[in-house]
Amino acid sequence: MKKALLLFFATAFSSAAFAQTTTTTTGNEATGNTTKTEVDVRDNGTVKSETTTRTGRTEVGQKRYNTTQDVKRAGKKTGKAVEKGAKKTGKAVKKGANKVGNKVEDVVD
Repeated sequence: MKKALLLFFATAFSSAAFAQTTTTTTGNEATGNTTKTEVDVRDNGTVKSETTTRTGRTEVGQKRYNTTQDVKRAGKKTGKAVEKGAKKTGKAVKKGANKVGNKVEDVVD
């Protein structure tokens, strides 16, 4: 009885090893669309294919995406403001240095 049971489990596990499942997932990060395809090749050579498609983002995913876009936009605005301020400061320093240089030349002359 033990040998028969052992033989049964050995054949069950060996036949299960032949069945192969391949999973392929494709997606578009910008829209949140995903397509998942599972292909099962059975022992007798037949193929079973399942495709699962999800369009768009979930409500939480959309909120997260909106937050990341807001942070990105705020960073760009801050960077532009800092750049503009630095340019104005540089221009004022240059102008002030020129005035001081002109006065020094007047005193020396």
